[in-house]
Amino acid sequence: MLSPVFLSMLVCSVLGLGLAIPSYTCIVMGNLDIIRKKEKLSPTDVIFLAKGIVNILLQCVLSLQGMIYVLYLEILYIRSLYAFVNTSMYFLMYYSFWLTFWLSAHYCTSITNLSYGFFMWLKRIVSNFLSQLLFLTALGMFILSVPGFWTVYAESIQSSENSTEDSVIRFHLSLPYFVAENTLGCILPFCLSLLCLVLTFSFLLRHVWRVKNNDSGSTRPNLQAHVTALRTIFFLLLIFTFFCMSQVFTFLQKFTEITLVIPAVIWNLRLLSPSVEAAVIFQASNKLRRIILRRFWTRSWRNTET
Repeated sequence: MLSPVFLSMLVCSVLGLGLAIPSYTCIVMGNLDIIRKKEKLSPTDVIFLAKGIVNILLQCVLSLQGMIYVLYLEILYIRSLYAFVNTSMYFLMYYSFWLTFWLSAHYCTSITNLSYGFFMWLKRIVSNFLSQLLFLTALGMFILSVPGFWTVYAESIQSSENSTEDSVIRFHLSLPYFVAENTLGCILPFCLSLLCLVLTFSFLLRHVWRVKNNDSGSTRPNLQAHVTALRTIFFLLLIFTFFCMSQVFTFLQKFTEITLVIPAVIWNLRLLSPSVEAAVIFQASNKLRRIILRRFWTRSWRNTET
């Protein structure tokens, strides 16, 4: 009989697959429709397409890991399998985080029009070399994550104080590598995305204040697109935060005895995070919503005709 904690992880694993796979399939197919029509993808479309492909794979790895942990924990005692699943998860997750930063950077440089040299350079490369930039980012995260396959070490923990035979094997990453990997793959893109959010929000506040205090009688501009961009960055960073919290608890578990409930809650949030990101992408892209609604409307209309 499964405990409530393990049952919740199993439910979230299955639910994550059921929500994320159809959602990201629609996102990927929507962007492929744009390409088939020989239309040019905007930078946000390119990032959403990359997010869709990466998060489909990420959700599969996360759900597989959750199901194995609940139903077949003994399989994870195989060091090579544990290292492969862990390395794949971190590579996909870190790449997704850097995609969040590049999306935040695009929104920031498009909205703020900052004249500083760094932001002008960032705007130019995001606009002109985004595909190459995403490829190099993927290559960098792959190079960062692959050494994790060899830095995993096993630790034997006695399950009973009076028994030397009953022991549990627990795998850990090398601590220096764990810190370096999370700094470059998680903390750095989070801080850069947060900086973009703060800059974008402060620019819009100043802009609204100037318009409000303008005596020329000019009409106020429509800021809906800017508000959508801010909301998108905020929610993606909120999802980002849950992963950072899970990494903190993973780190603390090495040195303290933490109850299983808190890491399980964080793990459940991690399992559902790709599905939540899909909802954030849908609210951010009117183009994707129109394509998907038109496709489903056409399909339902054809079914009605037949």
